[in-house]
Amino acid sequence: MMKLAYVALGANLGDRERTLSEALSRLGGMPGIRVERVSAMYETAPVGYTDQPNFINMAAALATSLPPLGLLRELLALELAMGRVREFRWGPRIIDLDLLLYEDETLQTDELTLPHPRMGERAFVLAPLRDVWTPGEVFPWEAQIAPAALEREGIRRLGPDSEPRGPKEGESHAEDRQCGDE
Repeated sequence: MMKLAYVALGANLGDRERTLSEALSRLGGMPGIRVERVSAMYETAPVGYTDQPNFINMAAALATSLPPLGLLRELLALELAMGRVREFRWGPRIIDLDLLLYEDETLQTDELTLPHPRMGERAFVLAPLRDVWTPGEVFPWEAQIAPAALEREGIRRLGPDSEPRGPKEGESHAEDRQCGDE
């Protein structure tokens, strides 16, 4: 049975847009993972260590047959395959993939905490997450991403090519499998 998971994607080194598109394409090609919806791209100022380039952040809604730890391990393996190097906390990165939510599950292990422990404090995560939130469901963090908050935190939605994507009316999700290949 497929489960719904939400993933945050970010990059601030190299060709950020291309890297994020490649990550989405690779995610969609993995066994047990189907990309359902993809957010717009948002340019954001770095948090923590600020002497680095701006990030581009996105989110994706995934349907997956993998359990939470299995999905996390696939995300980490993809980061490594794409050249992610972890030099220090909040440092620059070619790609960053974070598992935010997995259905309604809560989990606390050395390897994974669900929901992601700091996502509700991070407008740069919440703005793209709202783009891919299940249609018709209330988005619980609406107040944290009011326009004034996004402006204050330097979060800017990028151009028309980065509008949220998902299956069009009448299309199946399978037709949207490779969202990053558009």
